[in-house]
Amino acid sequence: MKIMVINGPNLNMLGIREPNHYGRETYTDLVKKIQSYADEKGVEVTFRQSNHEGDLVDFIQSAYGNFDGIVINPGAYTHTSIAILDAARAASVPCVEVHISDVNAREEFRRVSYIRAACLATVSGKGTDGYLEGIDILKKHCEENQ
Repeated sequence: MKIMVINGPNLNMLGIREPNHYGRETYTDLVKKIQSYADEKGVEVTFRQSNHEGDLVDFIQSAYGNFDGIVINPGAYTHTSIAILDAARAASVPCVEVHISDVNAREEFRRVSYIRAACLATVSGKGTDGYLEGIDILKKHCEENQ
């Protein structure tokens, strides 16, 4: 099983940016944590991060025919990007939306998610462990739909 983990804007600043919302783990820590978990589960994982919306669209499109699933944290583009939603729908690769903080307990604008309409599930407010849950959701989905 192959999963692409896509992170959007400012996630490269983990550990620095608003640690009260996002914790003290760095982006490097996050990648190591996910890689270790994926190795335990027998999942091949590829990481992508960009602060640019078009790059995220390109990453999603490149998953078509090459990956079994996507774990995506679009960052602020969650609340603004129809282009990312359209890419996810076009690629038809199962997606799980992940947010480190509990977006429903924050500002009202953060409760709006365009990408959610193209996702199997949303994991929010579980810190970086939410990515691991996203992998589990995708793994179970793929096993049930083989």
